[in-house]
Amino acid sequence: MPLVSVLTRSWGKPESWSLTNYLRHEGYQALDKTLTMTPGEVIDLVKESGLRGRGGAGFATGTKWSFIPQDRSKPHYLVINADESEPGTCKDIPLMYATPHALVEGAIIAAYAIGARHAFIYLRGEVVPVLRRLRDAVNEAYDAGYLGTDICGSGFDLDLIVHAGAGAYICGEETALLDSLEGRRGQPRLRPPFPAEEGLYACPTVVNNVESIASVPPIVVNGSDWFRSMGTEKSPGFTLYSLSGHVSAPGQYEAPLGITLRELLSYAGGVRSGHELKFWTPGGSSTPMLTAEHLDVPLDYEGMVSVGSMLGTKALQIFDETTCVVRAVRRWTQFYAHESCGKCTPCREGTYWLAQIYEGLEEGTASGDDLQKLSDISDALLGKSFCALGDGAASPIISSLKYFRAEYEAHLGRGCPFDPYAAMLAAPEGVGA
Repeated sequence: MPLVSVLTRSWGKPESWSLTNYLRHEGYQALDKTLTMTPGEVIDLVKESGLRGRGGAGFATGTKWSFIPQDRSKPHYLVINADESEPGTCKDIPLMYATPHALVEGAIIAAYAIGARHAFIYLRGEVVPVLRRLRDAVNEAYDAGYLGTDICGSGFDLDLIVHAGAGAYICGEETALLDSLEGRRGQPRLRPPFPAEEGLYACPTVVNNVESIASVPPIVVNGSDWFRSMGTEKSPGFTLYSLSGHVSAPGQYEAPLGITLRELLSYAGGVRSGHELKFWTPGGSSTPMLTAEHLDVPLDYEGMVSVGSMLGTKALQIFDETTCVVRAVRRWTQFYAHESCGKCTPCREGTYWLAQIYEGLEEGTASGDDLQKLSDISDALLGKSFCALGDGAASPIISSLKYFRAEYEAHLGRGCPFDPYAAMLAAPEGVGA
C-alpha cells in the first residue's frame, strides 16, 4: 500500500509554518467553501466522509458534531485536545510545528459547523516552540481576516485561544482537560452529562483531537468520495503513523488506514540492522502489545480489535530482541503510577502496587504469587477505573503476560536476566533498552 501526502504535503518546505506557504498549498480554500454552506451541510459532509477521531477512540467525528443541540440557549464551544502525552505518541506535535495553519483552518470550520463563537487549543505547555508557532499562526489568521469578527465578510465571528497546560497526562482525558481549562485541578468528570450537553462552563462542547480537526479542510476541498477512496470501508481516509524505537528510520509516515506494520517497516528501512522484531505497540503504551506474528494485521480500528488490541494514537513503538519486556512494561507502569490523578481507588492504589511488584521482579525478590497479583490487580483496573488511565495501565501488563510469561518467570528469584548495559550499547543513539 503506497504512502500518501495530504497532512504532510508541505512539510519540509521553506517556512512551512507560515501563512504565505500555507496559502500556496490550498490553504484556507476549504474555509472559503465552508462559508458558502450551511452548518448542517458541513456536518453532513464530514459524516459522509466517515472521518473517525484520530485521538484514540476512533469515534465518528461528524456524529460527535451532530450531538451539539441546535438551540442557542447556551454558548457552544470547540476544544481541541493537543495535550499529547502518551509514551510513544508523537504525531500532533510535529503536525502543529510544521503546519499550524492546518489546525487553525480546521478549527474555524469545525466551530462554524457547531455554532461556536469561541474555540480553544489545549497544548502541552512544555512544548514551547510549538506554543510559539501556534500563537504566531493564530495572530496571522487574525491579521488576514480568518479569525475575529465577520470572517471573510460572512457574518461569522470566532475567537481562537491557545492555552498552555501544565504537563499532566490526565488532562488528555477530555473531561479532565475541560476542568483544567476552567482553572480547576484536572480530574475526570462523572458522565453523564457528556460534554456535548454540559462541557466547558457547563455549555455544549465538542472536544476533538488535533489530527481529526486538521483532516477536515482536505475533506471539504476534495469531497467525501475522495476521502473514502483511501483506507478501508469502516476506517476510511489517511492518517499519521508514528514509528519509533528499534527501527532504521523512525518518524512520521502518512498512509491510508489499513496499511500493515510489515509495509510501514519496508518504508522505514526495517528493524535496525542485525536485529529482529520482538514486540510492538500499535497505539502507544496504553494499547495491548503485539508480536511479530501480527505484522500483517491491518492497522485500522477493526484490524487491531480482531487481535485483541487497539489502534489508539497509531504510535508504533518497535522493540527488538535486546529489550527486556518486563523492564519496558515496568517503565510504563511507573509512568501511570506517577500520572494517576488519584480520584478513584482502583487506579490510585492499583498503579502504586503494580509498580512495587515490578520493582521486585527486576531486583529478584518477586515470587510466583506476584505474577498472579499482577493479573489480579490489572483485572481490578481494566474497565473498573473512573477513566481510561486504568485501562492503559493494565493493557500492557495483561498482553505481556500473555505473550512473554516465560520471560516474567525467568525474573523470579534472580532479577532481570538481561544485561542492561549490553542492551544499551547495542541500541542506536537515543533508543533505550
